[in-house]
Amino acid sequence: MTEFIQQLLNGLSLGSIYALIALGYTMVYGILQLINFAHGEIYMLGAFTAYYLVFYFKLNFILALVLSMIITAGIGVVIEKLAYKPLRNSSRVSALLTALGVSMLLQNLGLKIFGGDPKAFPQLIPNKPIFIGDLIIFNQQIVIVVVAIILMVILEIIVHYTKIGKAMRAVAFDKDAAKLMGIDSNMVISFTFAIGSALAAAAGVLIGMRFNRIDPLMGMMPGIKAFVAAVLGGIGSIPGAVLGGLIMGISESLVVGYLSSTYRDAIAFALLIIILIIKPAGLLGKNIKEKV
Repeated sequence: MTEFIQQLLNGLSLGSIYALIALGYTMVYGILQLINFAHGEIYMLGAFTAYYLVFYFKLNFILALVLSMIITAGIGVVIEKLAYKPLRNSSRVSALLTALGVSMLLQNLGLKIFGGDPKAFPQLIPNKPIFIGDLIIFNQQIVIVVVAIILMVILEIIVHYTKIGKAMRAVAFDKDAAKLMGIDSNMVISFTFAIGSALAAAAGVLIGMRFNRIDPLMGMMPGIKAFVAAVLGGIGSIPGAVLGGLIMGISESLVVGYLSSTYRDAIAFALLIIILIIKPAGLLGKNIKEKV
């Protein structure tokens, strides 16, 4: 039983990371019906931004996290303006291929600019174990969960209790009707990319701090897993993205703890297949009929 609880705790911190990335996927999809496959690379850029901020300016954890989120949010907006906005009225296939192209472009730019060798992420918070009976919790795991909860609460407040959040929900519900009501959909879409990119950057900083290692290709697998988490919870649903991320993280930890770390990536695809067979709309998603 102790081993099970230990793996649950490990999975909770990992799942919080997946949930932060999955929120970006689900928010962009909710607004544009676009799967932004470059989101994993935004997560990578967030980690590298914090790395260089700490390296050159010796910032502490909070400043590095906040500035990394702000800078990466700006990068997300620039990507949206340059790559996705011109395709706003094109087919979904065009937008999807563009997203894949942006993903590969950012990976190769990362390799060119940052180099292919992994970099040691600075120990912004010294990792110390906390013993509770037979359980071991590291203080960095607690920081990850607390930061994730704070950011999710802020997102919830923005979406449900602010004017821009109301505009986001209006555009997600019916973009044309929102325009007729005087809502600037371009501004709303840019804001959505900014928020999603900032959350991905936070995830990149937290994972860099936890595992002390970053590289230009670090966004590939977490990006795919976070996308699976968004689909698992019901893509387009913010609570679904959080639920999917936690399920993904806990499942991965249980697999590593009870089977083998060899299968840690396979569980993501197994869950995706199962959910697509049983409930294609995801756990909290809604079935939407499209007119042909």
